[in-house]
Amino acid sequence: MENEVYQGQIIRVTEEEIGGINWERVYLPSGVIIFPLNEKGQVLMVEERRPHETPNTRIKPVSGILEPDKGSPEENAQRELQEEIGFKAAQIENFWTMRSTGTVNNEQYFYVARDLVASKLPNPDGEDTIMKVVAYDIEELREKYLRDEIKWSMSTLGFFRLMQHLGK
Repeated sequence: MENEVYQGQIIRVTEEEIGGINWERVYLPSGVIIFPLNEKGQVLMVEERRPHETPNTRIKPVSGILEPDKGSPEENAQRELQEEIGFKAAQIENFWTMRSTGTVNNEQYFYVARDLVASKLPNPDGEDTIMKVVAYDIEELREKYLRDEIKWSMSTLGFFRLMQHLGK
């Protein structure tokens, strides 16, 4: 039987003894990660402030925690686009869903967003967290990932899946 050992605002940790071994599990919130494409086929990325990270700014795709009470993963993705970069997508496609089980547990829904239309919603993280939105060609973005100019994370896996999806 799993016993909860920690419950925070974002993560939950449990332990369970199985076959004489104490297994720990971390439960992270599920999320949406969106790669919006502009009319030139460039990916729009966000440069944002992250005071709890080192360095305290980062370049990342549009992303957020999945809030099931606010709709489907696709509806969450559209809302994140509106909050973070001020656009809604006329076309949005879930090109990959990654389900992680075991030591780390969550789901990530990856979207490509096209035909962007201006539609801004207030950002609940604060309007000053997003420093700027930058458009990158796919190859330029790939090189930034490979040179560690963009730190590897779950979204990195999504980017390389996006390249495959787009035939790049």
